[in-house]
Amino acid sequence: MTLPDGQPDVNADAEATGDSILPLPGGDIHVCQDGPRDAPALLLIHGSASSTRSWDQLVPLLTESHRVIRIDLPGHGRSAEPSDRGYEIPEQGRTVGAALDRLGVERALVVGHSSGGYAATALIEQRPDLVAALSLINTGPSLNAFIAPESAAFTPAQWPPADDQIRRFASTAFHAGYQIPQEVVDDLRGMTFHAVAASMQASRTYLDEQALPDRLTVLGKPLQVIFGDQDRRWRPSSAAGYRAVPGARVELLAGAGHTPILEDPSRTAALLLAFTALHSVRAD
Repeated sequence: MTLPDGQPDVNADAEATGDSILPLPGGDIHVCQDGPRDAPALLLIHGSASSTRSWDQLVPLLTESHRVIRIDLPGHGRSAEPSDRGYEIPEQGRTVGAALDRLGVERALVVGHSSGGYAATALIEQRPDLVAALSLINTGPSLNAFIAPESAAFTPAQWPPADDQIRRFASTAFHAGYQIPQEVVDDLRGMTFHAVAASMQASRTYLDEQALPDRLTVLGKPLQVIFGDQDRRWRPSSAAGYRAVPGARVELLAGAGHTPILEDPSRTAALLLAFTALHSVRAD
């Protein structure tokens, strides 16, 4: 089966499973799909310097009730760098929307981890029809909530970094003492320096233009916020700022750091499933 633009329909089988490379105008995008095609679509968007692999422990806990879709943002994982080398958050949102169109998804629940929440918000700003509800996991609400690192991460002269350099940089993405998986190291080293630096700058620019609770208030979508109370990148107390969004559910995970999707997938999945049960829309 082909789509109107002549591209193959990557969603033709009854089971939407496996990896696909979607040819999009700005560059090829890698997606993973798990679960039955006719289940409610649940889109997972990773944060900066990460990939679809950051969701690996969470996905098996979600597929019984959802068609789980993961996307590598441009320049991350197995997705190509954008052809114009731009990483602006609005463009990331457009890319995510185009990927959902290619997959034949008309409506999805969207989950963003860390800066993936900015791409998810940009998607809603541009394509509100595509998003039934939004869940943010440790997504910083404003720049004044950011915990500045003690030293700069990397320079072009240091690229590609050694494992120990990456682990030092990544350590604040987890609670103290957490053993950083090799996949986290490999994902960051597999990126270009430009992709890492530009994607992080894009997040800062997006927040500098307008704080996330202000953006979300006018969008009117059901909102869940999950925040590890041991986050060392964004002040955990800043999660309360999302209560300004009417109806927002703000939930703290005791003992978890910035990445509960890896640190505590069971409790994270339980919170997600309780939220999605209220807002799921089945596929036609």
